[in-house]
Amino acid sequence: MSSQSFFKELAIEKKKLPYIAPFEVVVHNKATDCWVSVLGKVFDITPLIKQYEGQACVKPLIALAGKDLSHWFDAKTGAIRHRIHPVTGVLTPYCPNGAFPDVQCQVPDSEWRAINGPPWWDRPQYQIGILTKRVRSLKIINMLTFHEVQINVCCEDTFRRIQERYSIFNKDPDSYAWRYFDKEIDLDKTMDENGIIDDRDKFTEYGMPQNFYVPVVFLFYKDDLKYSQGEEEKFTYYEDLSDDKISGIGQGVPYRFLTPTFQSIDPCICDEDEEEAHADDFKAYLKSLALQDTSEANKDVLDL
Repeated sequence: MSSQSFFKELAIEKKKLPYIAPFEVVVHNKATDCWVSVLGKVFDITPLIKQYEGQACVKPLIALAGKDLSHWFDAKTGAIRHRIHPVTGVLTPYCPNGAFPDVQCQVPDSEWRAINGPPWWDRPQYQIGILTKRVRSLKIINMLTFHEVQINVCCEDTFRRIQERYSIFNKDPDSYAWRYFDKEIDLDKTMDENGIIDDRDKFTEYGMPQNFYVPVVFLFYKDDLKYSQGEEEKFTYYEDLSDDKISGIGQGVPYRFLTPTFQSIDPCICDEDEEEAHADDFKAYLKSLALQDTSEANKDVLDL
């Protein structure tokens, strides 16, 4: 191995690796996208399979793509497990699924060659993460939209990492204040460090299902003006699925129906005067729409 390659791998090794759950590993189960876990480490061996493409030695890796290969290795030394060969009496690597890259021949052979550098499971270039010790469930409720979602996270994840996982449901999770009961969450700490204890072992001890209780985190919109609309008033309409006569006027209700003056006000923290201004503007908005529709369902709107 050249000195340039050595320092490149050393830099990769020093990089902080994320924690990865088994359900994230298992979806990478093809020759063109192959992850495996070994003794708590997660490897992307897709380049390795491509390097040995067409050779028999990659078949065991492809067959177990997306799975844990720890049973191939000695947990104490981290090396491949060995056994005494029943025919030759020689100490050879134990490969129940067949030989794979960087493993020597099981019997003395003239084709034996020394490995150039460490084996692939000791090379930082293939390691992409650390396998979590335990997966936890977390329920997240958006108090602005009342959207509720339950996700699985790694117990070692900080809340900043949890925000990344949650971003598939909300593209701006950092625009919200994250709270657990009445306590604001420290985003640089894990669930345990924020006092969100894992009680599943106690549930099991008392004969209760582990999902008897799932911790809940509440999100409160901070309205950080990240998407300020300036002087021009713009509405985003959502399909109206309710049976309410007032809101069921067939055109949907805008997410923000107020003038630009009031767009920066969070309705969750308005005082009485602001709430009254909101109500008046909303009534005016509904009446303007109701005037366009003379059906019986809108007579109540005109009487507001």
